[in-house]
This record gives sequence, structure tokens and C-alpha cells, in this order.
Amino acid sequence: MTGELRHIADAVRAGRRIAADEALALWREAPLWLLGELADGRKRAVSGDKVYYNRNFHIEPTNRCVFNCRFCSYRRPKGDPEAWDYSLEEIEAITRARAGQGMTEVHIVGGVHPDHGLDHYVEMIRRVKAILPEATVKAFTAVELAYMIRRAGLPLGEGLRRLRDAGMEAIPGGGAEIFDEEIRARICPDKGSAAEWLAVHEAAHGLGIRTNATILYGHIEELRHRIDHLDRLRALQDRTGGFNAFIPLKYRNFGNAMAEAGEVSVVEDLRMLAMSRIYLDNIPHIKAYWVMYGKTTTELALAFGADDIDGTIDDTTKIYAMAGADDRRPSMTTAEMQAIVRRAGLRAVERDTLYNEL
Repeated sequence: MTGELRHIADAVRAGRRIAADEALALWREAPLWLLGELADGRKRAVSGDKVYYNRNFHIEPTNRCVFNCRFCSYRRPKGDPEAWDYSLEEIEAITRARAGQGMTEVHIVGGVHPDHGLDHYVEMIRRVKAILPEATVKAFTAVELAYMIRRAGLPLGEGLRRLRDAGMEAIPGGGAEIFDEEIRARICPDKGSAAEWLAVHEAAHGLGIRTNATILYGHIEELRHRIDHLDRLRALQDRTGGFNAFIPLKYRNFGNAMAEAGEVSVVEDLRMLAMSRIYLDNIPHIKAYWVMYGKTTTELALAFGADDIDGTIDDTTKIYAMAGADDRRPSMTTAEMQAIVRRAGLRAVERDTLYNEL
């Protein structure tokens, strides 16, 4: 190792925060084994030998969307045979089918529907909570939230309060994509801005609503864009402390307008996870989303800083399946998740949405 790299590695081992230029040097120059060692050390300082999972299912109310992001394989226009738009009664039926199964989280995300307003989503949450009062409702990306609240003509905080009062207890991290304005203009030009995404999460934190954060990586961005993204998240977390977890989301190139970009390797996935754990020293948890990575890579990820693998899912999400993920009907039992963690030499711990151990 060069003297600079050794200095940066020693800083990480000592628990000191590294700057953006140090992160860039580490990302470019460090061998994979070193990133794994450093990230695992950071992970163990936060969660020891624990790896978290939960019992969850998804509701994806629609894949109609006012936006047309170039990386998206999920969106379908009205009238397309693969388009869907569930009624509130259908959403109740999906929820009722999971009653009595020990579910602790309902994850609700979908397209930004052109016709549905805030009242529709408030009622959706109320109905889901009425059927599963014991489950936490984690609902709507910042992009969905900004659109529905703006459409209602309300201040951001007031819209979030209405949703919170209906039973929305947490917000997922989707829609962040990549914060760099130039890259964002090329891959999702009509979507909400990075500033808007960050403002929604900051407002939610101010109301006591915990949230997650994501990045979409492995397309046309460079390492400097990834570090800029992580840096903006770290700065917001310094101010609010409201993020529970960070989830790196790998770009998949099936069925979208950016297919020529290809996909990055598993090694790059592991480097992304490790650098996320190293740089985001104030966000407690790093999630290896097994639906996206597949089960084998998820197991590897547990040696590179990840301390969460998400949940049972129960074949209720189509977002990554439509983008070419290996598992087209994603579902895992708690026993299967526990086995993945055990094989990695770690201890599986069931959690709720807010990381209370169950």
C-alpha cells in the first residue's frame, strides 16, 4: 500500500471520519480484501455479529407513472397489457391475505400515478392499518410524496402530518437515484430534484418519521458522483439523525432505455457496499437487498459491511423482477434467511422496521 492509502486505512480502523477525497482514493486504490476488512470492522462496531431481517410484504399499487425515467423497467402506460392500478378494495384484499402471518412491516411503493391525490393515499394507509394494526406501514418514496402533497396544494410538512396521522410510520429510501444534477438530468430529467428528495426526508425527520436512503449505481455515473451522493446523505444525517438504513441499489439493464450501459460486476457491488459502510459513519445500518443481489451475493455482502438483508417479501414485488433480477418471484422464509446469515458466520436477528429486536 502507498503511504496515503495506509494513512486512510488507519483512520478508518480508528473510527475517524474520512473526507471525500480520501474516500475517492480508497475506492480507487484499495484491494478488495482491504475494503472488506475496513467495512467489516465498521459494521461490527455498530452491530457486532448481528445481521437483521424482518417479516414483510410489499404493496405496489400501480406501475403507471407520470415520469419516464430512462433506467426504469417497471413503468407502463395506461392501456398496456402489463399495466396495473389496484383499487383500494384490491389493496385491502392483498393486505387481508397476509393477516395472521406475523408480518411486522407493509412496504408500499409504486409509480407516481397521474390521477390519485393525497386523500387517496391517506385512505389507503388507513385501510391497511385497520387490517394489520400490528404492522408498521413504511410507505411512498420521496418522489411520490412530493408529487401527491404538491398536487394537494399543501406545505410539505402538513402533507406528511396527514399521512403520519393516518398510520404512515416510516418512509423507504427509493427515488434518490443519483444526486448529481448533471447525471440526474440524463437518466431521469423530469423527475423530482435531489434537493426535493432531501427536503422530503429532512421534513419527515423533523416530524419524527424515520426513513431510509438509497443510491442507484452502476450505470453512467463515476465514483465521484457516488461519493457526492453519500456525502449529501451524511450531511443530512448529521443534521437530523433520522435515517435508519442505507441501501445501495444496483442498476439492472433489462427492459429499459439504458440497456447499453450494461451492469457492473459482483466485485463492484461489494466495493459499493463496503464504501457505503465506511463513508456513512452516522447511518446505523447498511442493507444488502437480497431481491436485487440474489441470495449468493447477499451472503458475500455480509463480509463487506452489510448488517441487514431485508425481509421475507412473499413474492409481492415486481420492480427488480421486471428489470431482469435472477429471482422472478422473490420470497424467502425466515429459516432460509437465518441459514444465509449462519453460513456467513454471523447471527440472524429478527427486527421490526425501526430496528427493535423481536
